[in-house]
Amino acid sequence: MNPVQLNTPLNRHQLEILKLFTRNLDDNDLLAIKRLIVQYLADKITKKVDEIWEDKEWTNADMERLLHTHKRTPYNPKN
Repeated sequence: MNPVQLNTPLNRHQLEILKLFTRNLDDNDLLAIKRLIVQYLADKITKKVDEIWEDKEWTNADMERLLHTHKRTPYNPKN
């Protein structure tokens, strides 16, 4: 595996995570930790989206409307 090149110094949170990996982990443990982090972030974003949904008092009809709304900038081949 190629080493990662860093252009910025690590922040305190990144350093704290690196401390957790000072012991050798097998591939299964590393995969399990990655899954835990992904699940945590997924839960966090789901909670935030639920808060927005409640705050805006959206309904399933609103979501259907959003799903079928085209808001992209038209394609311009000159760009």
